[in-house]
Amino acid sequence: MAKKDAPPRWDRDMQQRLARGEAAALGECYDRFASLVHGLAHRVLGDEDAVDGVTREVFARLWENPGAYDPKQGPLRSWVATLTQRLAVERLRATETAALSLDGGGTTEELERKVRSASVAARADYIITSMPVPLRAALERAYFQRRDYRQTATDLGITRDEARRRLRLGLQLLSTAHETGSSGTPPEAEAAW
Repeated sequence: MAKKDAPPRWDRDMQQRLARGEAAALGECYDRFASLVHGLAHRVLGDEDAVDGVTREVFARLWENPGAYDPKQGPLRSWVATLTQRLAVERLRATETAALSLDGGGTTEELERKVRSASVAARADYIITSMPVPLRAALERAYFQRRDYRQTATDLGITRDEARRRLRLGLQLLSTAHETGSSGTPPEAEAAW
């Protein structure tokens, strides 16, 4: 029986393989996380060249410093998502700061507002794609199809109480997207960096 605090086996094995320099391990990580990295970076940056740059940088950092990830701190997926968001926000800040200095227009407050908005949107996307399918299905029906909890219950073949529970829990998880530090990075990630 595994200990409750033990990290997932795949994450632990992957970190060890990367630390040994196994190129196949990087390929497996890329196959598993590239769409996540690309999607989060795109949500923050919106520019394909910048997104590709962030994607390359995330996997380069994972390859060059696999010890930066500690399986005991959480899943590799979360670590990769946090790193992606941080690098994308840094790139957005640098790009927008350069544009501000060239144009002479805009303010740092506008820049920070834009960074916060992009960061919250990326975090919300990550939360939605990471939440269990039953919660996501209920939220999708409520939000995209404009279904109330009764209709959602009927659509999903569950009780009304269960539909309300799923919607409430899904919304509670989604509300955490706004819980970011001043840098636009989730608080748990700021502590890690």
